[in-house]
Amino acid sequence: MGNCDGRCTLVAICSLQLMAALQRQVFDFLGYQWAPILANFLHIMAVILGIFGTVQFRSRYLILYAVWLVLWVGWNSFIICFYLEVGHLSQDRDFLMNFNTSLHRSWWMEHGPGCLVTPVLDSRIAPDDHHVITVSGCLLDYQYIEVLSSALQVLLAVSISLSLSHTHTPTHHDTNLILSICPSALWHCVCLLHEQSLPG
Repeated sequence: MGNCDGRCTLVAICSLQLMAALQRQVFDFLGYQWAPILANFLHIMAVILGIFGTVQFRSRYLILYAVWLVLWVGWNSFIICFYLEVGHLSQDRDFLMNFNTSLHRSWWMEHGPGCLVTPVLDSRIAPDDHHVITVSGCLLDYQYIEVLSSALQVLLAVSISLSLSHTHTPTHHDTNLILSICPSALWHCVCLLHEQSLPG
C-alpha cells in the first residue's frame, strides 16, 4: 500500500524542488551570479533525472540523483556560509558567485522587499561601466534572502533523501493495488505510465 504513496510523495517533493530551482535560476540570472547559475543548471538536470527514475523505476538514475543531492547540500551549505561570512569568507573581497568577472551581487541586493536604492554620483571606486549605490530600508537584507533560499534547498534535499530511503520498486503484481491507491489525477497518470512500462 505504501509503494505509490512513497513514489507519489517523492515525485511531489522533486517537483517542488524543481520549481524552487527554476525560481532561483531566474534570480541568479538577473544578478549575473555565474557559479550558482551553473550549479542550478546541473541541479535542474539531476532533478529531472530523479523524477524520471522515480516514474520509470530506474534505480541507477535514483542512485545518481542521491549522489547529486549530497553535492547539492554541500553547495548550499557553502552558499549559506558565504552570505553569512563564516570564517574567512567575505562578500566584499570574494566575488566567487560570479567567477570574479564583475562587481555584480545578488539581484536581491537592490530589489529586496522595501529596499530604497540611491545612486552615489561621482564615485571614484567604481569602474567606468559600473555605478555605486547605497541600499537602505530593506525589510530583509539580501544575505538573509539568499540564506533562506539555500536553506529551503537543503530542506527539500533532506526530505527527498528520506523519501528515497523509504521507496522501493514495486512488482508487476502491485500494479492494480498502485492504481487503486493513487488519489489524484496527476498520480493516476504517473501510475498509468508505470503500468505501461511493465513487461507482459
